[in-house]
Amino acid sequence: MNSKTSQPAQVAVSQSVESRFFNRELSWLEFNQRVLDEALDATSPLLERLKFLAITASNLDEFFMVRVGSLQMLRRQQNTSRDPAGLTAIEQLEAISQRTHQMVREQYRCLLKEIEPALQADQLRRVTKEELSDRQHTVIRQVFEQKIYPILTPIRVTGHDDFPQLVNQTMNLCVRLKGESDDKPKFAVIPFGRGRERIVTLPHEAGGYSYILLENLLEICIGSFFAGEMVLECVPFRMTRNADMELREDGASDLLKEMVEALDARREGDCVRLEVASTVSTETLSFLMQVTEVSEQDVYLLDGPLDLTVMMRVFEIQGFDQHRDKPWPSRNSPRIDATQSIFQEIAKGDILLYHPYESFDPVVRFIEEAAVDPDVLAIKQTLYRTSRNSPIVSALKRAAQNGKYVTAVLELKARFDEARNIEWARDLERSEVQVIYGVKGLKTHAKVCLVVRREPHGIQRYMHFGTGNYNEMTSRLYVDASLFTCDEDLGSDATALFHAVTGYSQPQRFRRLEAAPLGLREKLLELIDAEIDRKKHGQKAMIHAKLNALVDEQMIEALYRASQAGVKIRLNVRGVCCLKPGIEGLSENITVTSIVDRFLEHSRVLYFHHGGDELVFISSADWMPRNLDRRIELLVPVNAPAAKSRLLSILKTHFMDTAKARKLMSDGRYVRSAVPAGTEPFRSQAQLYARISEEVQEAEQMRPTMLEPHLPSDVEKLSR
Repeated sequence: MNSKTSQPAQVAVSQSVESRFFNRELSWLEFNQRVLDEALDATSPLLERLKFLAITASNLDEFFMVRVGSLQMLRRQQNTSRDPAGLTAIEQLEAISQRTHQMVREQYRCLLKEIEPALQADQLRRVTKEELSDRQHTVIRQVFEQKIYPILTPIRVTGHDDFPQLVNQTMNLCVRLKGESDDKPKFAVIPFGRGRERIVTLPHEAGGYSYILLENLLEICIGSFFAGEMVLECVPFRMTRNADMELREDGASDLLKEMVEALDARREGDCVRLEVASTVSTETLSFLMQVTEVSEQDVYLLDGPLDLTVMMRVFEIQGFDQHRDKPWPSRNSPRIDATQSIFQEIAKGDILLYHPYESFDPVVRFIEEAAVDPDVLAIKQTLYRTSRNSPIVSALKRAAQNGKYVTAVLELKARFDEARNIEWARDLERSEVQVIYGVKGLKTHAKVCLVVRREPHGIQRYMHFGTGNYNEMTSRLYVDASLFTCDEDLGSDATALFHAVTGYSQPQRFRRLEAAPLGLREKLLELIDAEIDRKKHGQKAMIHAKLNALVDEQMIEALYRASQAGVKIRLNVRGVCCLKPGIEGLSENITVTSIVDRFLEHSRVLYFHHGGDELVFISSADWMPRNLDRRIELLVPVNAPAAKSRLLSILKTHFMDTAKARKLMSDGRYVRSAVPAGTEPFRSQAQLYARISEEVQEAEQMRPTMLEPHLPSDVEKLSR
């Protein structure tokens, strides 16, 4: 199946036609549908389709934990207020339930009817208990007795009061046993716990791979846990808990302690979704609904394996490369000479990198070189999300140990990375890094690293600004922009920003940067109004923006005003978009597209025609109330001619996509972009990768002999 159009479900409560906005939650679900469309695309390799199926499941997990959890809290509070689209919390939950049930049915039809049968034909198979050979049965018994039976523990359950505190979004088995009478069965729960490997490899044909899921293996061996009892039923189930926690920062003298307490509260959140195998009996389902306290609306009966994120593990199985995309490894940027010091390269002029087409290594090297360079005096950096074994965090620790003044603004409230960031905070503090937990009431989401270096002419500041996190792992999958600069004005602004975040300094008017929550919103509105004013005076006026989300009412209304004035507006919004494009008299001059492809579009790039004096920016902020009002974010101008020209070319390439782009219609549908007759679909990500590959090849021809990356002699001594 190659879905040409993503069709929103007919929901029980339709959005008001008079509303000027799409509902945020339903818009997000349509984004996840676009991800699911990649799994449904029969022209894609099978394992790539399986990967997208796992991503849709992971996306839904977070959606239920945060967005649905919040709405259910409003429902319990009997809150009847309406969102900008005119829906109450109850109406949104009804619409969400209907839409997600439809989406889940589509997920499992795709897995069971399309992807798995095709993979089985090529000897990559998930084996059910009915398909096991004698040899596989023997292996299963051995695995159970040696690795599972001694570890897992069945828990007797009589009702809600003694129901165990199961870990959020982990697999469990509910076992129904024969009771003293037929109408009073006994129940037990077997929790898998977190980190339990669900893929059990089985003997298979040469060149193939067979596996069984842990829950299916346990069903075969379940009697061993209940000697002398009659097992009537064994059913996998999974709970999703509300994870929308709230910090009471005003009363918290110790933010770290408050964060730990909030994480503990998350583990005990109410159940917002109950997933159960569709083979469940009425008696067992009724029991599970009672002990988890969920309504029918929140129950999902699934025809195949629960928790499809496990399919990412299948995607990673070695071999079967014929069912994967051809690799697109990141290329070493021709804009940076690896034989020279990174600081020498930046001193030549601003450098723009576009990841993952270009490697993230220069960003890591920027910090690692600063850590051992004897002329570097200080490093100041924001950290929002990092990798598990982050080389950047290691470099900051090494810099502090080398006597440099190191400040890390580490955001403890980065959702679902809180525990890791708490661990990093403690580790950095032990290494004598000055760790700042950010500003009370705000999340520090800006991406900036400032290096202060002593040079012959005096103190020089070098900066890295980015649209993505300082995470070398996700940089291989996320599309983001990096800007290296030693511009004096940006250096002054970066210094002032850190002083405002880490101390009592009152934020001053920046020279070139804009920061939320102070002036970023106002700057954006000013730029939009400037285009409106020019159009009213008969001048050319245009706005192009690439964002991850567009939710903020004030920003949307400003774009509506610009459209009504005749300003041509092109938006590329990957995820949620609450703006309604193409409505006569309101937004007929606005087009919205969304690209979902093998890399996750994450960069925020803005363009304003500005009377021909084109203004280009990169930003850490999406156009959402939380980004503009409740986070520390940055809007960074890109003024150097080469960097600016390149970013404009990249933005133009994204808007030319006819292969992976979908156009948002005024009724909420997303339709694949039309391909002009006689032409091949234009795939922006493929074009960008081909372009950087050509640039690298040309650079290698000009510089055929590549040396090892250069470090000044003093730095080499320190790093030994």
